[in-house]
Amino acid sequence: MPARMLDSGALTQSVHLVHESDPESGVISFGAFQVDARAGEVRKHGLRIKLQDQPFRVLQILLEHPGEVVTRAELQRQIWPSDTFVDFDRGLNNAIKRLRETLGDSAEAPRYVETLAKRGYRFIGTVERRDGNSKAAQQTLNTVEPQTVAVPARFGLRFRVAIFAALGLALVGALLFGLDLGGWRSRLLLRLPPPVIQSLAVLPLQNLSGDPSQEYFADGMTDALITDLAQIGSLKVISRTSTMRYKKTDKALPEIARELNVDGIVEGAVQRSGERVRITAQLIHGPSDKHLWANSYERDLRDVFGLERDITQDIARQVRAHLTIPQNVQLSQQRPVNVQALELYLQGKHHLDRVGQGFADEENKKAAQYFQQAIDDDPNFVQAYIGLADAHHALMLPSSEDLAILKKARLKVVQLDPNSSNAAVLMASAKRDNWDWAGAEEEFRRAIALNPSNVDAHYGFGRLLDDLGRLDEGWKEHQIAQQLNPNPDRLPSASYLPEALFPRGEYDQTIKLLLLILEGNPNDGQSHLLLSNCYEQKGMYKEAIEELGRTSTLYGHPEIEKRLHSAYIATGYRGALAQWAQEIEHLQATKQAFFPAYLASVYAKLGDKNRTFHWLEESYKLHDSSGLGSDLINGLKTGPELESIRNDPRYFDLLRRVGLPP
Repeated sequence: MPARMLDSGALTQSVHLVHESDPESGVISFGAFQVDARAGEVRKHGLRIKLQDQPFRVLQILLEHPGEVVTRAELQRQIWPSDTFVDFDRGLNNAIKRLRETLGDSAEAPRYVETLAKRGYRFIGTVERRDGNSKAAQQTLNTVEPQTVAVPARFGLRFRVAIFAALGLALVGALLFGLDLGGWRSRLLLRLPPPVIQSLAVLPLQNLSGDPSQEYFADGMTDALITDLAQIGSLKVISRTSTMRYKKTDKALPEIARELNVDGIVEGAVQRSGERVRITAQLIHGPSDKHLWANSYERDLRDVFGLERDITQDIARQVRAHLTIPQNVQLSQQRPVNVQALELYLQGKHHLDRVGQGFADEENKKAAQYFQQAIDDDPNFVQAYIGLADAHHALMLPSSEDLAILKKARLKVVQLDPNSSNAAVLMASAKRDNWDWAGAEEEFRRAIALNPSNVDAHYGFGRLLDDLGRLDEGWKEHQIAQQLNPNPDRLPSASYLPEALFPRGEYDQTIKLLLLILEGNPNDGQSHLLLSNCYEQKGMYKEAIEELGRTSTLYGHPEIEKRLHSAYIATGYRGALAQWAQEIEHLQATKQAFFPAYLASVYAKLGDKNRTFHWLEESYKLHDSSGLGSDLINGLKTGPELESIRNDPRYFDLLRRVGLPP
């Protein structure tokens, strides 16, 4: 049936009916969406989604005339009357754009709203209208009206018998399959299997509080939900750093599922009012955009982690129902939390998550302050201790006081939550810092057994295996960490693959990944430093010095960048590298930094073995005084920077003292 143009009278009548509150207007459904004209709401899988007034009115008009062209002029008359002083073309284009973003539609491959160039728009989806009596009627494009079929006489009796026989078989089939007599329908029909969920991504929960300053709260709830879902043993759960990039995306769910390589997607919203919180969540089969489950939860803020636990258990049941998880999910019982402590903890998480965006120590220190305040309000708040340990461990310039706080926080987590994956990771890190290699390996394996989706556990275990020279085993763990944190457009920091590829001599691939990181995060000082090392290994000395200069500026010393530039012009690469060593020694002498093992690697590049071993011994003393030995062991066996000393007897003596195999 060809699409027909609407006359103004018909359009005016249809819009009038939509805006009236009579019971016959009902709810119009298409795909996963429901439009309630009387309430002025659009819902997806039962969850209300935001759509501004003009896009909503455009949608109403299109839905009243599915399959028919609505011209731009007609939309202008209804939505932008002549006395409205606006740019109509821009307003309509923006309204259509926002409508498509909300529906996950596109102009190039429309599922719902089709553009007819120079004419208007047409709704091309299948529409279901439910009236006040909940009766459903389907309106589908190109519907063929039933007609009486006359059988020409010339076909004779044989043809008539065939026709009636076919009709009889059709009737029997309809009865058989409609009633499923004796279960024959189930046996004869080829049933499609339910969607399989083996991997999951939690998209950032939408903040519906009406207050942009509450974004940190919605982000914190997203993080907590990911952490809980990751405890489902046979389910791969994508890390937060990969999913947060979709916070304000207009990509369709199948596209997101393809980019993250997942079967299931959880999306939802958070609404906070005073000390009450409401979370809605839904589980969707990503590749098909098929809705599987949805629910809404409301609790007192003190029980917010219990609320998260309930959501996790419900999702776990749904995932098991889709034939992928045989075991039950056992989640630790969450006690009520002090509301003020929760606020402080979520603020700390907000700053900790900003660490990769530059000024790392500044953000870490802010995060540590919030975590400590949360602990002061609630001394048994285990998540705050985990955050405090992470913040102090990530400091570029830790003091002896920082190291003491780190040790105390680790111990408290183990005391409060000894059987958690996070506690096992902290214990593994502590044992690695103390050069207890066997103990660290045991704790990392336990952490992974408790939570196979724990990115920090896989990454930490990979680094430990690298320290021990077991590069093949370590590479497997690095790959798993990257699969859990794919982030296809850009990586969040210099972690995972770049740091794993560098000691394996894959400099070109490392450079490629680092440049991708820096494209999205140009203030990541660690990435600039590693990029400098890569350029140096490839003989790209000018680029290597430039990256050292950028690193020094990002860490608050732009004067060093100028001196490095001058030294390179005057004396070349070795002169600039010697200047770099002097600058670091000065920072250490003035207690602005302390990187003895890194300084040793710089002298190793210069061929000064005595200065190399002097600073390696200083790093060894740091371990004796603080128990933090990770600075020394990083790259001791595998880093290319120390290649020039690996035949020296002092090197083998150092390996023996730290307990590493020769």
